[in-house]
Amino acid sequence: MKKFWRWLLIIIVVAGLGVAYYTGHLFAQTVNYQPEHNRPTIGTPTFFFHGYGSSYHAEEYMVNGAVKEGITTKKAIIRANVRPSGSVKLTGTIRANSQNPIVEVNFDNPRNPNYKTDGQWVRNVIVTLQNHYKFNKVNLVGHSMGNLAIMYYLRQYSSNHQLPTLNKQVAIAGHFNGLVMSDTNKNHDRVAKNGKPLNNVTKQYRYLEKLRQTYPQSAEVLNIYGDKGQGTDGDLTVQSAQSLKYLVSPRAKSYQEQKLTGKQASHSRLHENADVNALLYNFLWGQSV
Repeated sequence: MKKFWRWLLIIIVVAGLGVAYYTGHLFAQTVNYQPEHNRPTIGTPTFFFHGYGSSYHAEEYMVNGAVKEGITTKKAIIRANVRPSGSVKLTGTIRANSQNPIVEVNFDNPRNPNYKTDGQWVRNVIVTLQNHYKFNKVNLVGHSMGNLAIMYYLRQYSSNHQLPTLNKQVAIAGHFNGLVMSDTNKNHDRVAKNGKPLNNVTKQYRYLEKLRQTYPQSAEVLNIYGDKGQGTDGDLTVQSAQSLKYLVSPRAKSYQEQKLTGKQASHSRLHENADVNALLYNFLWGQSV
């Protein structure tokens, strides 16, 4: 009998510790790590999100270029590591009153196939930064899968008014209506002038269509994609990238597309492309290079 009560006590203690950990984990995601009056005010931060199987290193060419152009400084750049659990660790600090701070986001599990989870991770990164700094708007830049993480974040949290306003969104090589993983557009994808896919519509695209009613009206959008000459960038069709327009254009403050061609317009090279950098800097910060 004593052994029964001893095991029961152990089970209760372990269960209690589990509940405490889970509660603490949620608490860490939602409350302020610092009192609001102690958080320094910064300018609109720009978050960079990498693609599938990649890391923050894919963002460095774009970020380092912004430093070289005098748009930002190294003291205004930090990294946000997202653990598989969804918790976020910030590396570095942003000086108060920094005008163009940048957050290089790194997913420790870059092969997570669940876009809804990716969207939650985007939210966790933004909330974590909110818990350390004061800002009202954000810019979001994605490459490849990073775009889906951003879109799912916008789809899932559009009604959360505690989150900052979306100021500008840049999509680079976004497979909004699926991948082809080929140098030729074998599926002969077609889109209407408004970007609506006319065939081969994916399940993920159907889910994102709600954004036509909820996409932030404050946001300006730049959509950059490549065409190696066969209607794809090697991984996605031009039409898959163009389908972003249908999701955001009814509500976005503005929408524009830029197609790049040639070998440097391949899927994996677009995040290390001088032309992409020039488009980014002009769109985000009004800097001509």
